[in-house]
Amino acid sequence: MRTLFIGDLHLSADRPDITQAFETFLQQLPNDTDALYIIGDLFEVWVGDDLAVPFAKQLAAQLLQVSTRIPIYYIHGNRDFMLGKQFAKSAGLQLLPEHYATNIYGKACLLLHGDSLCTLDAAYQRFRRFRNISVFRWLYGKLPKRKRLSIAANIRAKSKSGNRNKTMEIMDVEPASVDALLLQYQCEWMIHGHTHRPNIHSLAHNKQRMVVGDWYQQGSVLTITPDEVSLQQLPFSK
Repeated sequence: MRTLFIGDLHLSADRPDITQAFETFLQQLPNDTDALYIIGDLFEVWVGDDLAVPFAKQLAAQLLQVSTRIPIYYIHGNRDFMLGKQFAKSAGLQLLPEHYATNIYGKACLLLHGDSLCTLDAAYQRFRRFRNISVFRWLYGKLPKRKRLSIAANIRAKSKSGNRNKTMEIMDVEPASVDALLLQYQCEWMIHGHTHRPNIHSLAHNKQRMVVGDWYQQGSVLTITPDEVSLQQLPFSK
């Protein structure tokens, strides 16, 4: 019995090595896996299900095959928040809300991508609130392909430029936000990604915050069994 968590793969046509590593990971999932949770940013950018590129469609077919024996749950990230029901269905993904409380082997767990915890980054939080407006998402989805791609590229460029001037403290989670969210959902454990800082943090009152790593240089998977928690790196094949 085990439940697996991954996130921040940032898959793109420019990085076939990451896609290959993920495909290998899917092929080698242990038979005793109870569930796989992908907690955001599976793709580097996603501008709409109708514009899914060929490699994403091929990956969807593989995910769908895995989903016939292992449930795959998905939480949107800040890069692929436009991933919709159409692609999710084609990939066998069960979409979850932004904050999802569940019980894993007797532990009350709160799952999320993690960007909502970076509350010291005021500029990003303003964009995030705007991005989450349903009307904005609907209007964006109606724009021509070239316009959507242009907007996405501009957002990414501005984000990279802005992040160079931000301290690591601002870009990391804010402890008070972590505590408040755990209290709100009455959970003992929090599992997230987004910060690209894999670790298992011990908090007050025997609580824990577990952070999955990105897949830029190697894979990262958090494994929870009824008896233990482990955070592992998955080296890419050379």
